Amino acid sequence: MSFCKRVRSECDGIWEASFDHPFIQALADGTLDEKVFRFYVLQDAYYLSHFAKVQALGAVQAKDLATTQRFAKHAEETCVAELSLHEEFFTLLGVTQEEHAAFKPAPNAYNYTSHMYRAAFTGDLADTLAALLPCYWLYWEIGERLKDAKPGHPIYDKWIAAYGSEWFGELVQEQIGRMDRLAEGLPQERIEELAEHFRKSSIYELKFWEMAWTLESWTAEEREAVR
Repeated sequence: MSFCKRVRSECDGIWEASFDHPFIQALADGTLDEKVFRFYVLQDAYYLSHFAKVQALGAVQAKDLATTQRFAKHAEETCVAELSLHEEFFTLLGVTQEEHAAFKPAPNAYNYTSHMYRAAFTGDLADTLAALLPCYWLYWEIGERLKDAKPGHPIYDKWIAAYGSEWFGELVQEQIGRMDRLAEGLPQERIEELAEHFRKSSIYELKFWEMAWTLESWTAEEREAVR
């Protein structure tokens, strides 16, 4: 069994909890409160700004120019495609520049990005990609599962279309193949380290939906202000 098949299987319960989370279910049927999605978009824009930087770190860690080029391209795609999507959402949701500038990440968003940086700065390209991969892969599976959903909401329709697109699927499959090649032939102890990065990121992905659903904040006062 390849590394990716193994860790995906081991994390299946965590991923199913993401698929079944009320945030995803409400988004799919169009009943998700826009306040909740607005909170999510702000947190996700913060997360993706750091996701792109960790992808760029992967370009530095790569041992050949072809891999450097691909990680740099992935970082560019994150900046151009996904962040432009969020900018459109900001406009539709009425997020002002002042609000964005004053934004503070919720605990889970902060912790998740810290986890990715830790994997990258204390490891090599395999560590970096193992921490990045669940974000790619889980969103693609969600897009695939929801591709026939019809929320009837312009923002939620666009979100589902973005992550269920053929273009995004190709990026995900590329990184799954690369992760398997990086893990091939490694000693079991090293495999377990990489699997732990993947598992932690899968948990943080699940917590990301809960963070948005509950409008998670550092203090009760901040949470009430958001509400």
